[in-house]
Amino acid sequence: MTTTALLIIDCQNDFFPGGKCELEGQLEAATNIQMLLEKARDQAQTIVHVRHHFKEEDAPFTVEGTPGAEIHEMVKPLGDEPVVTKYTSNIFLNNNLKQILDEEEVEQLVICGSMSKDCIAAAAHATTELGYPITIIYDACATREPGSSDTSSPREFVQAAIMASLSFVCSNIVSTKEYLERASVA
Repeated sequence: MTTTALLIIDCQNDFFPGGKCELEGQLEAATNIQMLLEKARDQAQTIVHVRHHFKEEDAPFTVEGTPGAEIHEMVKPLGDEPVVTKYTSNIFLNNNLKQILDEEEVEQLVICGSMSKDCIAAAAHATTELGYPITIIYDACATREPGSSDTSSPREFVQAAIMASLSFVCSNIVSTKEYLERASVA
């Protein structure tokens, strides 16, 4: 049987309503992540929470040591679930994520979280470069429009474009429902 790990990326307070960088659809994505967490915990899968921290106090969001940088209550890790901190978009740079995956003998990854156009895309590229087959749960990912002055690209179109571009590195981009149905059969 293939060992799978669930990677929950940057599901932090600053991306939720009231945060410094609120993402449209973040609550819906977190609700889907809760279902993925429940299934992964039931199946005793490896679960790794990845959080992004900025060290600079004037950073736009997720400043290290602030409440906004904390993992949101909806998807809080349990005591035995590792939390990995990253300081760039690359989820493997200058941390122990690869070591955790190696120790758990993980062979494939399921990716969800925030922000699709940045850290989810970077995670997809980094994991496939290391040879991991991945599944991206598109409706358990949140993003935002490219900029406040650009109203030509609503979030739904941005998300669809990101997922379409990721289909070149990941042929398995599915909804939470599709993934959970497959996991129930396996």
